[in-house]
Amino acid sequence: MYRIRLHPLVNTLFNLEGNPRASVLTEPMWGIPYNLFIPYASIYMLALGVSDVQIGMIASLGLLIQPVFALLSGALTDKYGRRLITLVSDILSWSIPCLIWAVAQDIRYFVLAAVFNAMWRISMNSWTCLLVEDADSDQLVHIWTWIHIAGLMAAFFTPLAGLLIGSIDLVPAVRILYLFAFIMMTAKAWILYRYSTETKQGYIRMEETQDKPLLSLMGGLKEVLVQILRTPRTLVVLGIMVVMGVVMMINGTFWSILATEKLGILAEHLAIFPFAKSGLMLILYFLLVPRLNVRRFRNPMILGFAGLLTGNLILVTMSAGNYFLLLISVLIEAASMAMFGPLMDALTIISIDDAERARINSILFAVVILLTSPFGWIAGQLSEINRVLPFVLNICLFIIGSGLVWLAWRLRDRDAATPNFKIVSASTSE
Repeated sequence: MYRIRLHPLVNTLFNLEGNPRASVLTEPMWGIPYNLFIPYASIYMLALGVSDVQIGMIASLGLLIQPVFALLSGALTDKYGRRLITLVSDILSWSIPCLIWAVAQDIRYFVLAAVFNAMWRISMNSWTCLLVEDADSDQLVHIWTWIHIAGLMAAFFTPLAGLLIGSIDLVPAVRILYLFAFIMMTAKAWILYRYSTETKQGYIRMEETQDKPLLSLMGGLKEVLVQILRTPRTLVVLGIMVVMGVVMMINGTFWSILATEKLGILAEHLAIFPFAKSGLMLILYFLLVPRLNVRRFRNPMILGFAGLLTGNLILVTMSAGNYFLLLISVLIEAASMAMFGPLMDALTIISIDDAERARINSILFAVVILLTSPFGWIAGQLSEINRVLPFVLNICLFIIGSGLVWLAWRLRDRDAATPNFKIVSASTSE
């Protein structure tokens, strides 16, 4: 037991206090239900009569709405506080959509749910501030790793989803999963609110903005955006974020469709793959993450992109019914994301000035979403032609992403005099 406590990740968990502790310990209450229903979300829509193109359009619709909430998120978070905004937006963006998905009958329900779900961009900003603002910067990679691990806790429950689908059929089973998600996510939002406190920076920003109208707080966003656009290394990091945003959207929307409709995998067997993926990632987080350093990001991130490319090559060239090759593809992706994900999260966090974190986050999220949003429709069109084509697009994006990581490293060397690889300074105006 003592040796386990000495492991860097375990030691970080035991030593977490305050908001980081409350955020990390409650995250499984969101991660478990989310990872239970997400593998079945697209085929659930197919079963209710929604076409591939319509599924892609719904994904793009959500992405088109998200920039509005992303831009509002900074002002809302600063004016009303990280803690309160996280509670309200979590309920609006997850609890309500889960109820709508649970009773969905046709495309109209999914469109309505997409509108509410787009509000998660608000809670993403406020929750990130709540998580990191009072945390030790040396613990950020480990903290983000525990957040990823919290999502992987679903690995121990995914077989139950497969058994449920096998026993009572897809649609009623997924309805139950959505109702379970509603209960768990609502409870998580309340418990986090109850056991967290407003951050030091949150109190400062609430005091500074208490007498200012909400819209006036968005006045400084133009200056922040201009400064971001004038900073080459910022644009490179944004490029990597866009690449991964498109890839995650394609995987989340079309992987299960490809697996069931093209590769002949039975719906009740889909749970095998997230189970294996999560299990391997969980192991690798403990083995790999203590060796990762965000200031030496080049080789691990390029290797991660190479692994993701290899996994997708297997996916688009394999024959139908080959469970083994599909499992190999999933495991390669798992190993790649275990290496890539925590570094990307930490790199983004240390690149943001603490004093303006909320507003800078809002700009970054909005730009990424705007550049990502057309790809839901594009991927839907590609999937309608051939269900492997969205993943061919992924392969092209991984090549671009690798080039961007290399360029980010070159820019880091060029700007070595700039501490902590800063994206923007603290001098942004109101």
